[in-house]
Amino acid sequence: MGNPRPRPQRLAGKLRQIREALELSQTQMLARLGFEDSMHYGRISQYENDEREPALNTLLAYARVAGVHLEDIVDDDLDLPAKLPGNIRRPRRRK
Repeated sequence: MGNPRPRPQRLAGKLRQIREALELSQTQMLARLGFEDSMHYGRISQYENDEREPALNTLLAYARVAGVHLEDIVDDDLDLPAKLPGNIRRPRRRK
């Protein structure tokens, strides 16, 4: 199987930081991410406690909700902005 890819050490804390900065409960965060119909709110807790690593599409949803680049979330060498949501302008999404 090979070696597993390294997990970002600060990911769980950054995901919690995003939710708390937006003043959302775990249930509200799940709805804001757009996964309320496909995921249990307990998954947010698992992400924030580093018990489970989110899928790429989940991380992308966090980045969009937080108004930051995905790189800001997954790169341990980068900090999230002091004020969230950030001001990243997103191009229009394809339909």
